[in-house]
Amino acid sequence: MQYQVSFLLQLVGHLLGTVVEFFGIWALFSRFNNIGTWTLAEVALFYGTINISFACADALCRGFDSFATLIKSGNFDRLLLRPRTTVLQLLGTEFTLKRIGRFSQGIVVMGWSLSTLHIPFSFKTLWLLATSFIGGIALFVGIVIVQATLTFWTIESLEIMNILTYGGVETAQYPLSIYSKWFQRFFTFLIPLGCVSYFPLLAVLEKEDNFSVPLWFCYVSPMAGILFLIVTLQLWKIGERYYCSTGS
Repeated sequence: MQYQVSFLLQLVGHLLGTVVEFFGIWALFSRFNNIGTWTLAEVALFYGTINISFACADALCRGFDSFATLIKSGNFDRLLLRPRTTVLQLLGTEFTLKRIGRFSQGIVVMGWSLSTLHIPFSFKTLWLLATSFIGGIALFVGIVIVQATLTFWTIESLEIMNILTYGGVETAQYPLSIYSKWFQRFFTFLIPLGCVSYFPLLAVLEKEDNFSVPLWFCYVSPMAGILFLIVTLQLWKIGERYYCSTGS
């Protein structure tokens, strides 16, 4: 808040950037009306939900995103000497509040979708949306932790991991069923993006038959995001044991 104009400009920039993204989706549907059995309002629900999850995860884990600089400078040694876990310290390094631009736009799009589709705010709907939100945050934080962990061996951050972060957001903005089978399996069993976004929203839309899964699975599938985060934290501990400092 010491640089309020800069903050507001960055916030508006993130907001306008995501508005342009959704405008692209709207243009696609205005030309072709639908994608398979999916309408614009239904796809908007996927778009809004995944973007609010990613905005929160991106704001939380900027310390991991810039972890390569700590490795190269040797400043990671400082974190090891402090009486708190390195994960907690890196999460507290920077909270990127300007991501509220993406978050706000996602909320607006999701609200428009729910209103257009006349989906009531029942306990069922709130449970599915809330667990999808939490699972999505856990998944994206986990992916960034994997990227940071690999830096223990590669020193430089691997930009290819952005395929799973920003690329994952782009993927989850549309229903998983429109993609090839191998792609669906990858983002269901290896990177559980479908579990945290696609399956619970199928239940919200009452279209769970589209993926031939039982209804109960849609209610518990977002937990895969939390399990993924737990696995990545164990991987992080392995990376810490490998770390041998710069000697500076």
